[in-house]
Amino acid sequence: MLTDEFISYIKGVRRYSPRTCIIYEEALKEFTEYLADGGTALEDSGLLKALTPDTLRNYEVELLDSRRLDPRTVNLHISVLSSFCKYLLGRGLTASNPAKLITRPKVAKRIPEFYRKESMDSYFRETEYFSSEEALDEYISLVESGESGESATKMKCSFYNRRLYRLIISIFYQTGIRRAELLGLKVSSIDFKRSKLTVTGKGDKMREIPLTSSLCKEISLYLKAVDTMAGRVRTKDEPLLVSEKGNMLYPVFIDRVIKGELGQTDGITGRKSPHVLRHTLATELLDSGADMYSIKELLGHSSLAATQVYTHNSIEKLKKVYLNAHPRAKRGGKNGD
Repeated sequence: MLTDEFISYIKGVRRYSPRTCIIYEEALKEFTEYLADGGTALEDSGLLKALTPDTLRNYEVELLDSRRLDPRTVNLHISVLSSFCKYLLGRGLTASNPAKLITRPKVAKRIPEFYRKESMDSYFRETEYFSSEEALDEYISLVESGESGESATKMKCSFYNRRLYRLIISIFYQTGIRRAELLGLKVSSIDFKRSKLTVTGKGDKMREIPLTSSLCKEISLYLKAVDTMAGRVRTKDEPLLVSEKGNMLYPVFIDRVIKGELGQTDGITGRKSPHVLRHTLATELLDSGADMYSIKELLGHSSLAATQVYTHNSIEKLKKVYLNAHPRAKRGGKNGD
């Protein structure tokens, strides 16, 4: 099937992320089911014949009016179909891309969520001990004691996990990397001499991110904890972050950690996710005077437009500057001296 070939293409050639491939696969499946209308699955010839502007417009109406999908989701479906048609066009199987003639539904601009600096400072104060050398020494003593009872085992797991969980939050908050990028980190990703992190982002694009001395130290102490747990010095090609059993982490694990850690901090409400931590870093950098191009490079955005969504969050800063600098603002908006 052409749809299967397209999914293989974006997986193997375009190197789309697994999550993106699943989204594309589901969107194409829903479209072909719509065309079949409860009947037998369409052959490739029927699918090619059905790819017309009228069919796509009717499908868009179906998604909006009958299924009551959000305009943003409908746009995603049309984008997937546009990518599919572009693929077919490149193979010479269709003469044009009908999706380009479709008027997309308007989408309200989504304001990025972010956490207040005071709330994040509170979290790091409350968990400071678990990133300390004292906590590491206590953990090493527990492991080297050889105690294997239930109580000792629980205590060792607790010490290790508390350090791991805080480090996950620290890396997200201080580097702004994506969840998939965090999961892809290896021991060799950290260059302690140059205080930098090498990240493989979307499309296998690599970028370097500077690390603060405090984060370098926290990572270094964590690696000592892992080596103690494993009973050996790990190789550079092994995952940077692992569970208390030495297993690789996975997306749901990361999500649970963030919800669990930030859910206990006063002042942090709403959605708790790696992406909100990413938004938080971008907002704080912008408020501190960092230029848009530097933030773009740090976050690994493909275009400046993706970075500019954070400018709204600085309106309070702009308001303060205005009130402090504008002559009429100083006088409360009154004319004269």
